[in-house]
Amino acid sequence: MKLTANWSYPTSIRFGARRITELADACRSLGMKRPLLVTDRGLADLPVTHTALDILDVNGLGRAIFSEVDPNPDETNLAAGVAALNAGDHDGVIAFGGGSGLDLGKLVAFMAGQTRPVWDFEDVGDWWTRADADAILPIVAVPTTAGTGSEVGRAGVITNSETHVKKIIFHPKILPGIVICDPELTVGMPPVITVGTGMDAFVHCLEAYSSPHYHPMSQGIALEGMRLVKENLPKVVADANDIEARGHMMSAAAMGATAFQKGLGAMHALSHPVGALYNTHHGMTNAIVIPPVLRFNRPAIESRINNVADYLGIEGGYGGFLDYIMKLRADLGVPDRLRDLGVDTDRIDDLAAMAVEDPSAGGNPVELTLDAAKRLYEEVI
Repeated sequence: MKLTANWSYPTSIRFGARRITELADACRSLGMKRPLLVTDRGLADLPVTHTALDILDVNGLGRAIFSEVDPNPDETNLAAGVAALNAGDHDGVIAFGGGSGLDLGKLVAFMAGQTRPVWDFEDVGDWWTRADADAILPIVAVPTTAGTGSEVGRAGVITNSETHVKKIIFHPKILPGIVICDPELTVGMPPVITVGTGMDAFVHCLEAYSSPHYHPMSQGIALEGMRLVKENLPKVVADANDIEARGHMMSAAAMGATAFQKGLGAMHALSHPVGALYNTHHGMTNAIVIPPVLRFNRPAIESRINNVADYLGIEGGYGGFLDYIMKLRADLGVPDRLRDLGVDTDRIDDLAAMAVEDPSAGGNPVELTLDAAKRLYEEVI
């Protein structure tokens, strides 16, 4: 038998409106008495965060918060977070927010008791075994966006501030012990964030589905995740208070992150360097690069995309699916080119070199060569 694979699936998830009221109970279930809530600067002073802190406070768990988190967090953010955690003698982390807050919160819990630099735990081979697993603190994850799905992931993305390269740090115990998915927390998102994060969830599902690796469970999850985004992202953009649709989008986000155990691809490989060098929104960057990568991958995925189109009720197979993507982007206000996000052509060679080295490139169904990466950037910038 030629088929071999390593599979892992999500953790305990408390899903539904107003489940944030269970935050203190979730912390106590994991043994936390002095949690540190980690989030980004933009969320720190918003009502949704104060609500979470109030719930902790009234239940005797304090209201400690660390919010020195950039949109694309780096090792200086991480070091500051670990220092804050240790200074407060905290015994666990609540990773709260979108992808940046969730990723950094998980990595703060991971690095709090480690003696080696974070780069020693990059997702390469068995480097994760270098970590002291017993020193990793418990994590409760609370997403406030419906996009990255980091709440069900065993890794965190962090940018090296010197090389401007995004690195994936992996350990099985980075997976949060409990996730609270409360769609009411996403209601206050600006429309552009709703669009960007929603498209990120879609790309996670699409690239996982297109990956050549063997993972039939992820394949099915990715397919259903795309359907949920197709049916519900336009609804939440049209009506920010559609809680049912927002709930489906939170499910799709978690499904995308679960599915991409199967692999990602050139969309993410192209997006990661752009985000690292130009600080663009990751989901919106992914949305912009979908069409050229779909066309690049067509020889390897056309029959598979035909099946997606049938399942989603899109006529015309691969061509109809691509037309659907173009219309969806236009309807949601996704820019056509990366230059609309402030990206220029001056660093295409640097971007292409970083893209082919990105871990996501290995999951693309067509080999992403240096020349191919340059052509794709030239087409989309």
